[in-house]
Amino acid sequence: MVVAGAAKAVSRAFDDALVAAGGSRPMWLILVALQMRQPRSQVDLAAEVGVRDATLTHHLNAMESRGLVTRERDPANRRTHQVQLTDAGRAMFFQLVTAAQAHDRRLRAGFGDVELAALREALGRLQANVGG
Repeated sequence: MVVAGAAKAVSRAFDDALVAAGGSRPMWLILVALQMRQPRSQVDLAAEVGVRDATLTHHLNAMESRGLVTRERDPANRRTHQVQLTDAGRAMFFQLVTAAQAHDRRLRAGFGDVELAALREALGRLQANVGG
């Protein structure tokens, strides 16, 4: 199917752009969620990003070792870890934003405003048709 092939190619290209900028898709999703609101509990963050807590822990371990996030026990609930961005994490977020914006410009190259609006509408209908 054309849509599935295009989705796969676009997704791979986005992953490649994030890797070239020093990140990854999981890192991007975590940084976006933390940039929107922090501190966040690991449980809340896992739900927002759409991964299991153990998977999130794996990614947070790597990000913490790179100095991008910190995790501290919540004083109100010692079983809960609160996650926050560091200055390096905020810098990485903006580095990946730049890569995401460049990827978006690459995707939109050669399309006019009317074509982009029609594409958004068509993709929205496809998504609605499958209940997304």
